Amino acid sequence: MHSVSFPKSPLDKPMELRVTVAIGAAVIVQSGLGLVWAGAASERLAQLERRADDNREIIERTARLEEQARFISAALVRIEDKLDAKGEGE
Repeated sequence: MHSVSFPKSPLDKPMELRVTVAIGAAVIVQSGLGLVWAGAASERLAQLERRADDNREIIERTARLEEQARFISAALVRIEDKLDAKGEGE
């Protein structure tokens, strides 16, 4: 069978308008919240990058200190060996 559609009454228009406005408002609010979330995520990534840069400097300095400690330890062994050789010579 065929369905017959009747013209909408003037009372139905405000309901359609409210639904349209509600959907538009929801889209705008969600878009705004998406932008806020993206900004927060960007800031968190920037913080992590700064921390990584700080850690890189600390790692580099620690490696240098380890290398210096190794050289100092080798020098102490040489000094001890010389002192031991002098002590045996007397």
